[in-house]
Amino acid sequence: QDFLCLSVLELMKVTGQSYYGVQKLLCKVSRACAPKMQTAYEMKLSKSVNPSSAFLSTTLHSLDKVLHGGVPCGSLTEITSPPGCGKTQFCIMMSVLATLPVSMGGLDGAVTYIDTESAFSAERLIEIAGNRFPTYFDSDEKLFCMTRSVHLYRELTCGSVLKRIMSLEEEIISKKVKLIIIDSIASVVRKEFDTKLQGNLAERSNFLARGASVLKYLAEEFSIPV
Repeated sequence: QDFLCLSVLELMKVTGQSYYGVQKLLCKVSRACAPKMQTAYEMKLSKSVNPSSAFLSTTLHSLDKVLHGGVPCGSLTEITSPPGCGKTQFCIMMSVLATLPVSMGGLDGAVTYIDTESAFSAERLIEIAGNRFPTYFDSDEKLFCMTRSVHLYRELTCGSVLKRIMSLEEEIISKKVKLIIIDSIASVVRKEFDTKLQGNLAERSNFLARGASVLKYLAEEFSIPV
């Protein structure tokens, strides 16, 4: 994909190939990057091989029942509510769950947490982990390992959020990220875009569309919940 983002002239300089050589390379790389055709049956079959791996359980029975198993892997999930209803608390709890071993219903991986409101609390993360799973988090060492697996980024503008989203693919691979959380997209959009002003609606829609497109690709490509 990085290859496809370069211009023909840039590729000629990097590869040392002629114009026609670069065109052939572009065709090969495009075919390699293009999603392979998949029938609806194959898609259903791939998700039914191991149903437990298709969801990250919230450990809240009623909510898991409504969600048909938990927060789905491979797609985007949006949580909405009036202010003060516990969205950030839920996100922090899901961060703990994602770091748990698979045998405990977790994803045994790291978490990328993009905080746009400076609402994340490391103390609350440790408190939730200790209260929900006192037997597993029975030592400071385990709590330390868990906190090291949650990578926090404070991005307070739409531009910085989008830039961070664009860089996530490398982080997912290098840090073995299994859950991406953005808390919250609505916050930065409200701060920067007044829809009453001419042109703002189009800019806001463009920002949301670009961000959602990349996040959807990452969720599907790596089969992780976002």
